[in-house]
Amino acid sequence: MTEENKQEAKNKEVVVKTTDTTSAEAPKNSADAPAVSTSSEKQSGGINAPEKRRNGRHNDRRNSRRPRRNNRREERSRPEYDQKIVSIRRVTRVMAGGRRFSFSVSMVIGDKKGKVGVGVGKAGDTQLAIEKAMRNAKKNLITVTMNKDHHIPHDVHTKYASSEVMIMPAPGRGLVAGSSVRTVLELAGVKDVTAKIFSRSKNKLNNARAAIEALKELKTE
Repeated sequence: MTEENKQEAKNKEVVVKTTDTTSAEAPKNSADAPAVSTSSEKQSGGINAPEKRRNGRHNDRRNSRRPRRNNRREERSRPEYDQKIVSIRRVTRVMAGGRRFSFSVSMVIGDKKGKVGVGVGKAGDTQLAIEKAMRNAKKNLITVTMNKDHHIPHDVHTKYASSEVMIMPAPGRGLVAGSSVRTVLELAGVKDVTAKIFSRSKNKLNNARAAIEALKELKTE
């Protein structure tokens, strides 16, 4: 072979090698290149399809939520008697092992239609003492003598222990009374009366019981 033929053979080998390397690199470049969305992908949703799916799930969750509950509380049944605590005292009893504490509760109950009562309850817990006082007051209920306008027929003057109370009718003045006497008259439903406490006693329980004794003495004319 001549030198010219050898040179042509070398050139052919170089051309074949370059074509092989370009063909091997082509798929790599195609894999690395970003995918271009076609017209069919754009029509079917293409890139925005996942977002649509998310929105659809979000809407399904909204629709599947439970209906809101009404925040309005159900109206509780009104108790038979209105109640008012006159006094709460902590009582101490000294024993051989030490002191024991308990609570004493004085309570007035009434329906504001002529029935009223005073009760006392004692217990180691305040709530238990209130329940006992409520039961005791129901046992001691009295019916007050009144006319249709809830007015008392005449004056009353009574004394209980160291408490002395006088109750007088006062048309047009409303309820004029103080201390626990006012509580008793209010829960009894008495209107247009004036009450006066003559004693210096500040014992609310005795004043309430004195008012109860005064209402017991009322009689129809």
